[in-house]
Amino acid sequence: MEHEVFVPVPAERLRVALADPARVARAVPGLQQDAGGEPGTGRLKVRVGSHSITYRGSVRVSGRDDGSYAVEGDATEARGTGSVKLALTLRVRDTDGGSALTFDGTATADGRVTELPREAVDAAVTRLLNRFAENLGAEAEADAEAGAEAGAGAPEEHTSVFETEVPPPSLDPVAEQVEPVESAEPSSEPPAEAAHARRTMIGRSAEEVDHAPPRGRYAPVPAPQTVAPNATLRWAAPAAALVVASAIVVGRALRRRR
Repeated sequence: MEHEVFVPVPAERLRVALADPARVARAVPGLQQDAGGEPGTGRLKVRVGSHSITYRGSVRVSGRDDGSYAVEGDATEARGTGSVKLALTLRVRDTDGGSALTFDGTATADGRVTELPREAVDAAVTRLLNRFAENLGAEAEADAEAGAEAGAGAPEEHTSVFETEVPPPSLDPVAEQVEPVESAEPSSEPPAEAAHARRTMIGRSAEEVDHAPPRGRYAPVPAPQTVAPNATLRWAAPAAALVVASAIVVGRALRRRR
C-alpha cells in the first residue's frame, strides 16, 4: 500500500511530535489506551463499510537513520480469533504551506476483515491514515502554541520619570540621604517639608533634577558672615558715651565740694 497526506504544519514540528510516543498514541483515531499501560497500547474500533471490528493491540513509531519512521502494529480481535499486523514506512517532507506525509508498506490480516470487500477495507485504511495525519498535525500545533506561551513573559512596562507620583531614589535627594529613624528628633525634617520636596521634584526635567541643590535639613549650610565687629561697635558706642557722661558728672561733683 502507498498513501500520501498533506498537513498544513512545518515538517520539523511533525518530527518533534513523532518522537513522542504519547503524542503518537493520541493521534491514532479511536484508540482507547489502557490505564497505566504503555503509550499506543489499548483498544481500537475500526469501521469497515457497515461493519465494525474491535482490536486489542499496540502501535509503535520509531525513527530511522535516513530520517524516515518505522510504523509497526499488531492486534487481535477482541471478539474473535483474527489478527492484524502492520509494517509501514513513514516519510515527512516540507511542501508549500506545510508538509507531506507518505506511507508505504504492507499489512497482513486474517479473521473477519478478510470476509469484507477489498474496496471497503482500502477505504477504511485510507480514512484511518488521513485522520492520523490530521491529529498528528493538531498535536504539533498545540505543542508549538504551548511553547510560545511559556516563553513569552509579561510585557515589560517602561515608566517615565515624569509619570511617577514620587521621583525614583536615584533622583530624590531626600530618599538618598535621609535615614529612617524610630523617633523624631528636633532636627528632623517635618513630613510636610519632605512631601513638598518630593512634589517640587515632579515635573522638572532630568537635567534640572541632576543639578538641583539638595533641600531640607541636608541642604548645604551657607558660610557664616562676619558680624562680630559691627555688633561690637553697636554695643561699644553707647557704653563709651555712658562712661564719658559719668566722668563729667563725677568731675562736677568734686569741684562743688571744694
